Amino acid sequence: MRRSPSLALLAVGVSGALLLSAAPAAARPAATTPPGIVVVDGMTQPVFSLADAIEERVYVQTTVDTDHDGRLDRVAIDISRPRETATQGLKVPVIFEHSPYRKDVWGDVPYPSVLVDELPQNGLTRGSGLRALDLGVQRAGAKANLPGSLDDYYVPRGYAVVLGQSVGTGDSDGCPTSGDRAETLGTRAVVDWLNGRAPGYDANGAPVSAGWTTGAVGMTGVSYNGTLPNQVATTGVEGLRTIVPVAAISSWYDYYRANGLVVAPGTFQGEDTDVLARFTAGQARAEGPCADEIARLTAEQDRVTGDYTRFWRERDHLDARRVEASVFVVHGLNDWNVKTEHFAGWWDELARRDVPRRIWLHQGGHGGPGSNASVTLPDGRTWTYKQTENRWFDYWLWGVRNGIMDEPTAVVQRENRVYTTYANWPDPGAREVGLKLAATDATGPGTLTAGKRPKGKVEQGFVDEGRTIHPDTLVANPDTASPHRLVYRSPALSQDVRISGRPEMRLRMAIDNKPDANLTVYLVDYGPAGSTAAPTVVTRGWMDPQNRTDPARTRPVKQGKLYDYRWTLEPKDYVFPAGHRIGLVVFSTDQEYTLLPLGGTRLRVAPVDSELRLPVVGGRAVLGF
Repeated sequence: MRRSPSLALLAVGVSGALLLSAAPAAARPAATTPPGIVVVDGMTQPVFSLADAIEERVYVQTTVDTDHDGRLDRVAIDISRPRETATQGLKVPVIFEHSPYRKDVWGDVPYPSVLVDELPQNGLTRGSGLRALDLGVQRAGAKANLPGSLDDYYVPRGYAVVLGQSVGTGDSDGCPTSGDRAETLGTRAVVDWLNGRAPGYDANGAPVSAGWTTGAVGMTGVSYNGTLPNQVATTGVEGLRTIVPVAAISSWYDYYRANGLVVAPGTFQGEDTDVLARFTAGQARAEGPCADEIARLTAEQDRVTGDYTRFWRERDHLDARRVEASVFVVHGLNDWNVKTEHFAGWWDELARRDVPRRIWLHQGGHGGPGSNASVTLPDGRTWTYKQTENRWFDYWLWGVRNGIMDEPTAVVQRENRVYTTYANWPDPGAREVGLKLAATDATGPGTLTAGKRPKGKVEQGFVDEGRTIHPDTLVANPDTASPHRLVYRSPALSQDVRISGRPEMRLRMAIDNKPDANLTVYLVDYGPAGSTAAPTVVTRGWMDPQNRTDPARTRPVKQGKLYDYRWTLEPKDYVFPAGHRIGLVVFSTDQEYTLLPLGGTRLRVAPVDSELRLPVVGGRAVLGF
């Protein structure tokens, strides 16, 4: 691998190694000189002892009072840093992970019913048992070892690692507020303390400062732990040099809603901001001092209309105008918990503000790509994901000139599990192509075509029975008519077709016998003729017909009247193989994601006035039909 120079580096007596030090360039550091990091091939090496690391607990005072007890909340943080920061004056940057999941969560928190006819009662019906997380319990027997692996990896490489506990959780004061500004400021306070701008105290109440750090902070984490870096970055806090959000939320509305519809995060049907707050607070706090605060979440989140209200604006973190930190976005293309709009919407805003950034997309679900996932760059060098993360932090926190910002902007894992580099994401070669819907009878399979729309104005209809029929059943058997969904397919593809970006649905539809309905579409990869393989759901999208003009405004629907609906599906990067067919399935209630009304709603579609628009790399010519 090619060696890249770093700032203020001095050669030492180790082949291929470099030492960062304040000593004169021509002199070998004396024994009393503060030690430095060792860099090989542009990456810090593990030369500090984890076993001898210093660990300490600090309580950082925030600027918020989330439990309204008249005292500013303090958040608990645990620190691991090289012993040399105390014995030899070494100052190090910080890798900081804040979390609401450290301890004392409510493991069997009750969820509300998702049956629409039961919603007015707002009854809590069951314990989920679904958020059984690895909470990073302290491992016994180690002299110095924080929960998780961040300290194991980075402390030996010359970093301090800080693990924090969110406001209202674990050993911190206050009440959880599920994504609002108070939670953001409660997290930001740690960055301020590390830079001498906020007070911190030990367990006895004595003041504690962070004189051992350079003040350069990088935040990271997965899921909620990755969401908090996004939130803090939008404040523009000084000292936060970079963030690595993995599977992270950028808008809490997009996590719990979609185009005016109440939509659950994948596998957590019924969850909402209040359920999450109860879970992170723990039962004693949730039913005790924080009961009133959580009741406010229940009242203001609005599970009836699904509208984008002030409550959700306060939890929208897509404004990158004040972002000063660089951002390394990491997300799974098949994440149906924190859906792909979260990385795509955030990425768009970062690009709009020209924030230094890179993106790594993998084929997994909710989580990271795995430390050993590897990509080969155009210059022939191969790096694992963990090495890439390491080099990213080295560049932005230690100032190591390792060339990482000169590498391709986007890394995407393809369907064969091979990682490929691209100039950007979405692919700059993607062009929007309209696929027209057509049908010849009222319920039978229809077609998608990029050419002239077939003649005829047949209307099609289906009846919602989503409470009893699973989406897998609705997607299957595309050659057969179904009374509960409509399906449209393209001709067999003559070559591989890649989409990169947001598909868009433009549907002309009427609700014939009810004032409202769920509206769901799935983009599906159907195999070649005669294939027995199950179809692949590529992406999904949902909408409330009453929010057809604005997610913030409910407008009644007249029964039997055709309206034009337009919304985007979850962003995707996907290759439809040659011989396969692009499919679209239109139905109403999605048993896995939407609220579940009583069945019997009749919906009617006008295919001749409807269109699926796809971001096709290479444009219409690639489709071949």
